[in-house]
Amino acid sequence: MRPKGVGVGFLYFYVHFVTEVICFTLLGRYACSGPEQWALYLFYDMLAFVPQGIVGAFSDRFSKVPVGVIGMSLMAAAVPLSVFVPSPYVSITVLCIGNACVHVDGAEVTLRCSRGTLSSSAIFVSGGSFGVVTGQLLARGSISVWALVPLAATAIPFMLLCGMHRREAEDGSPVPCENFRYVKKGVPAGLAIAALVFIVATRSYMGYGIPTSWKTETWQTVLLFSVMGAGKALGGVFSDLIGPRRVAVLSAALALPFLMLGDRLIAVSLIGVFFFSMTMAVTLAALVSVTPEYPGLAFGLTTVGLFLGTAPVFFFRFTGVLSNCIVIAALTAVCIALTFAVMRKDGDKDG
Repeated sequence: MRPKGVGVGFLYFYVHFVTEVICFTLLGRYACSGPEQWALYLFYDMLAFVPQGIVGAFSDRFSKVPVGVIGMSLMAAAVPLSVFVPSPYVSITVLCIGNACVHVDGAEVTLRCSRGTLSSSAIFVSGGSFGVVTGQLLARGSISVWALVPLAATAIPFMLLCGMHRREAEDGSPVPCENFRYVKKGVPAGLAIAALVFIVATRSYMGYGIPTSWKTETWQTVLLFSVMGAGKALGGVFSDLIGPRRVAVLSAALALPFLMLGDRLIAVSLIGVFFFSMTMAVTLAALVSVTPEYPGLAFGLTTVGLFLGTAPVFFFRFTGVLSNCIVIAALTAVCIALTFAVMRKDGDKDG
């Protein structure tokens, strides 16, 4: 049986979709507002994102432990806890730990089976956007949370199949991700990691500042998240076709004018969001290039960056369109400069 990287990506697209559906349906069940909602969502983001580095390091070291299946089981267990335990923090804690385990397993599988290409991991990551918006919609409806338990069960066969592909990929190579070579030689590992995590954090923060006053209807929210998901997936596909550094620079530069001019123009804004979303697979691939023996840890570093970018939004936001545009333009310039400084030229495997 030969590992099929893109096929594994689609399998874990579904697993990731299910994961976010469960998370955001349960989050939406806790009807709260003001400081209570602020605290709950900050707690969720922190506990879902930050521990993934630890889980990733564990998964790298103990590859035979079915981290993903354990994670999905924990997420299913969060459902009865949400029903029978009054405090939301109990079920959210279990939910977040399960979430972290599933995400890490998806990254491990898709990275190890991809042989240095980006499409598989990008397709896996993109499933989250569709799951988030689906979970938000289900939380508004009358669906019973108990329906989430069999939904979680449907993902486990996909995870077991992906685990088989992972083991075969590991048998074929002593270094899990030796074909990831996207960072310049001579750049110190610590500096490269710091620069790449900064890019992830910066892009995460920028995502909350994108002007979208046009987003007033449910269908517009669905469309926005769908375009985000498509951008994430195609960012990996185009990276494999024309090179990741080229995609990172061009997508950031092309997104800028559309984001700045699209506050009230849905079509213009969505073009910007599509380009903006394309860089996620590139930064992951670059981080894996620094730590090819530890792909789970590398993925965990990206999620730490996501939290570092998200956390300031809970305390401070630029509310004006002009100020948002200035911040987005400045941060885009910094990200492009760091990309040139850290990443190899496309096709250059030796420089």
